[in-house]
Amino acid sequence: MLFNHYEIETMVPEDHILRQFKEWLLVEGVADDREELKKSLGREGYGYETGLRALFLQFWGDHSDREMEEQLRYNIAYKWFCGFSLEAQTPDHSFFGRTRKNLGEKRISVLFTKIVDQAKLKKIIKKLESFVDASAIKRKEALWEERDKAKEEEEKLNNRNVEKFSADKEARWGCKREGKYWFGYKRHVSVDTGSGLIEAVAVTRANVNDDDGFKLVCPWEKRILADKGYNTWKVYGVMKRRRCKDGVLRQVTRRNYDERRNKYFSCRRAPFERVFSKMSRRTRYMGVKKTYLQALFEGIVHNLKRLAVLEGIRPPVMGLA
Repeated sequence: MLFNHYEIETMVPEDHILRQFKEWLLVEGVADDREELKKSLGREGYGYETGLRALFLQFWGDHSDREMEEQLRYNIAYKWFCGFSLEAQTPDHSFFGRTRKNLGEKRISVLFTKIVDQAKLKKIIKKLESFVDASAIKRKEALWEERDKAKEEEEKLNNRNVEKFSADKEARWGCKREGKYWFGYKRHVSVDTGSGLIEAVAVTRANVNDDDGFKLVCPWEKRILADKGYNTWKVYGVMKRRRCKDGVLRQVTRRNYDERRNKYFSCRRAPFERVFSKMSRRTRYMGVKKTYLQALFEGIVHNLKRLAVLEGIRPPVMGLA
């Protein structure tokens, strides 16, 4: 067993990006109540730390549960990262679903917070500016069949009756602007502009307004860069309580509209819009809590990739091989 462990250790290159990720992924102490998590260990006793690392790899490589089963069976770097020897039996696809269920979004949020707090201790995240915005997370299901049912019953499909037609009882219709609708959820994030790290993430139903979700991700004592959807008294009240400075774009219809000011802060915000381009626009699971778990892991993956860039790790090393 020790010989096998030694062999797999030498087969993973010293400059492999997963070596750095394993150091940054602070899984120790995330779930201390091990008795409660025995159901997720499996007959071979894989452990919650192995499960957390495997879930990270799943979101890093955008794998399904069955693809992760295959990756752990044949990918040497994945085996090493999760703590398996070359000849060890790896879990099947059902292990990942059990691990997500038993760990839950609260423990994953602890893991996310530990990484962010570590970045704050190292002064990577500073109290300067934060970019705050929201994006759509769409349900995978197409509602054509549900729409047909609604049409047959002469009933208009809307947020008041969508539970009668959709398998996901918590998803809702959302609207970004006139004519742009989606069915699912909304991701709210706060990004530190100095480092590009996501410092807070939250998920709500799609019909929740951006200014209602603002309090879930608003940082303390920073200048807030946000679009015109946050130009409301509700947002300013949260900013005042958390001693934040105002960098919110003004709406044209408001008395305090300032075109030059809007142009300046739009330029400040522009580089951080790309954060959403790296995240999934569809939800893997049903329900707010499970979608929040997905958003947390996507945030963790983004932060570790960003930390690698800040550390100057060369792009060729960051592949999956």
